[in-house]
Amino acid sequence: MAVAHRTFPRLAHALLRRRTGNTRRARGIQGRTPIRCASVDTHATEVHLARTRKTFTPRLRVCDLRAEPTPWIGEKVKLQGWVRTIRKQKTFAFLEVNDGSAVTGLQAVVDETCEGVQLVRGGGVATGAAVTVEGTVVESPGGGQAVELRATKLTLVGGADPNTYPLQKKRHSFEFLRGIAHLRPRTNTIGAVSRVRSALAFATHAFFRENGFQYVHSPIITASDCEGAGEQFLVTTKVAPGEKLPEEAIKSGEIDFAGDFFEKPAYLTVSGQLNAEMFACALSNVYTFGPTFRAENSNTSRHLAEFWMIEPELAFADLDDVIACAEAYLKFCISYVLKNCSEDIEFFNKFIEKGLLDRLIALTEKDFEVISYTRAVQILEESGNKFEYPVAWGVDLQSEHERFLTEKVFDGCPVFVTDYPKGIKAFYMRLNDDGQTVAAMDMLVPGVGEMIGGSQREERLDVLQERITSSGLDLEPYQGYLDLRRYGSVPHAGFGLGFERLVQYVTGMENIRDVIPFPRYPGHADF
Repeated sequence: MAVAHRTFPRLAHALLRRRTGNTRRARGIQGRTPIRCASVDTHATEVHLARTRKTFTPRLRVCDLRAEPTPWIGEKVKLQGWVRTIRKQKTFAFLEVNDGSAVTGLQAVVDETCEGVQLVRGGGVATGAAVTVEGTVVESPGGGQAVELRATKLTLVGGADPNTYPLQKKRHSFEFLRGIAHLRPRTNTIGAVSRVRSALAFATHAFFRENGFQYVHSPIITASDCEGAGEQFLVTTKVAPGEKLPEEAIKSGEIDFAGDFFEKPAYLTVSGQLNAEMFACALSNVYTFGPTFRAENSNTSRHLAEFWMIEPELAFADLDDVIACAEAYLKFCISYVLKNCSEDIEFFNKFIEKGLLDRLIALTEKDFEVISYTRAVQILEESGNKFEYPVAWGVDLQSEHERFLTEKVFDGCPVFVTDYPKGIKAFYMRLNDDGQTVAAMDMLVPGVGEMIGGSQREERLDVLQERITSSGLDLEPYQGYLDLRRYGSVPHAGFGLGFERLVQYVTGMENIRDVIPFPRYPGHADF
C-alpha cells in the first residue's frame, strides 16, 4: 500500500523559508519590545550545509554472503568490518573480516594487484583494525567456506595497534573478557550470545503481539517493594557521596524524606508486575520488558544487581491459563532461535555445551509436566538422594532440588511445580482454599532449575490487605494496587521471567555475567 510522505507542519514552513531565502525579524511576545535579529544569508548557509539525501538500504553483511553464497559468485561487492585474523604470504595475504553478523567472517584475499596492499605489507592493517574491502566474490578453493572475496581495493577505516590490542588469536577466559566488556562482543562467543539475545528479545515482542498483548513501560523508580524482600537500591538526593543511610533508620522514620526529591523513600524497581496488573485491569492482556534491580550482595554465577524481566499479566485468567501461556511463550522463543540463529546455536553446541541442540529441540516437542509442591517434596524425600540442603515441606526448593526433578525424575522434561506454602511466596499470590498454600507456579528446566515464576493474583480486597500487613509492609504505598480490588476486581494471573536466565538456557553459558552486555554485580559497575 502506497503511503504519502508527510512533513511535520512547522518543519515544512522552516524548509520553505530556507529554500526561498526568506528572512524575517523575530517578533517579541505581544506587548513587549520586539527582538531584533541579524539578517542571515540563508542561501549561503544552505550551500554550506547541503547533504546528499539517501534512501536507507542495509549494507551487505557477512551473514548474507554465507547464507546463500552461490548467487553472489562473480558479483562485485563492498564489505566492511573488523579484521579478526591476518595471514601474510610472500605475494598475497588472507584477511578474515567479520562485521558481527555471523560467528565466522569472510576471507578476503589481498594480492599485489590490490589497491591498498601496502597497508598489509607495512603493518597498517592488523588484527582489530576496521577496514573496507571491495572486490569480487569467487568460489573458495579451500575448505570451510564456499566463497571468498578477491580484493581489488583495501581501505583502512580505523587502525589497531597489534602490540596492545587485547584480543589476539588465542583462547581468552570469560573472566578476562569481563574486564574488557567494551571489546568482548568482538569474540566469537560473546558475539554469538549477543545475536541470540537480540533474537530472543524480538521473539518475545512477536509472541505477545501476535497473541493480543499490549506492551507497557513500567517505571524504574518506585516507592513500593513488589517482592517484599527489602533488597532495593535507594534513590535519594539527601546523601553525600560515601555516606551510608541505614535501612533501620528508614523503616523507623528517623530519616525525614519530606525534603527529598520524591518527598518519600524511593527505590529502583525489583519488578514491574504491580504496574502491569494495573494496566491488565484496563487493557486485559499486557506485558512489561525492562530492567530491574536487586541490591543483593551475591557473587554467584546466577545473580546480577541489574537484569531484565519479562512480566505478562492476563486479566480474567487463573493459574492454569498462565501455565499454558508460559509454556507456549518458551516454546515460541526457542523455536524462533533455532530457525533464525542456527549457526550460533551450532557454535554453542560444539564449544559450550555438548548436546545443547538436542535439548532445545526436545523442549519444543514435549508437553511440560505439572506437579504440586507437596508432591515434589514427597518425591525428593523418597528419592534416597543426598542433597546439600535438606528437603522439608515449608522450605523453598533449592537449585539442586529443582534440577533433580527436571533432569532425573522427569528425564529432561520441563516441570511446573504449583501451590507453594504461603510463607515462602509473595503477598500478592492468591491464597488457596486450604489457607496454607497459594496459587503459584515455578517452571523448572534442565540445566538451570527455575526459569519462570508466576501465580494467580489475589483479587479479594480483604485477603490482600491482610497478606500485605502480615508481610510487614505498610498499606499506604499499595493504595493504587488495592483500588484495583475495590473497583471492578477480576481474577488475573501472570508470571515473571529473568531474561538473562533464558539467554543462559538457550546458549548453555554457565555464568549469567556473560549473557548481558555490561554486567552489574557487587563491586562492578564498569562501562
